[in-house]
Amino acid sequence: MTGNHWFTFSSPHCEAMYQKFNKPVNAALHLILILSITACASQNKFFDTLDYNKDWEAIQSNLPAYPQPENLLEFDAGPATSLRYFIDAKSISVDEKRVIRYSIVIQSQQGANNVSYEGLRCETRERKRYATGNNDTRSWARATTSEWQPLEAVAQLRAQRELAKYYFCPRGLVVGSPKEAVRALKAGMHPMVTR
Repeated sequence: MTGNHWFTFSSPHCEAMYQKFNKPVNAALHLILILSITACASQNKFFDTLDYNKDWEAIQSNLPAYPQPENLLEFDAGPATSLRYFIDAKSISVDEKRVIRYSIVIQSQQGANNVSYEGLRCETRERKRYATGNNDTRSWARATTSEWQPLEAVAQLRAQRELAKYYFCPRGLVVGSPKEAVRALKAGMHPMVTR
């Protein structure tokens, strides 16, 4: 055995070929490894552009107008509910970090409404509530709990799971624009998915 390899060559010609190509291949593999480690280390932690390090007044100024009945689009949240679910078409936004935000109105059979402003992260299947609505004053109040929650971990997020799966996050990808989200809501589902 010659050189610093663990096997024996059948001919001097093979060993010469190995020596010729081994150094560039090793250098390339080392470069790939270093670039991979650098890429992993440089990935930014996700920071929510709407509310990261901001007080309520700063957040409030970025919230949409309170939902108006003429802007509400109903969506199907599945068969196991007696509630009706609506998205305010005018409130939908998609930011540069691929967070889709919207106002949701949940209506009981008696006509009482719960209103909140929320966000979905399609790639991680998480939801966050930023604000809750006060129907008497038609204004927003800061949500008592405003953190990203996995959609599958909270049973009460059935409507948001359906919203993500069939309307806003087809095949796990966020819609490209508010118009695309509105088209999906009006059509009853996004064209990239089937029920």
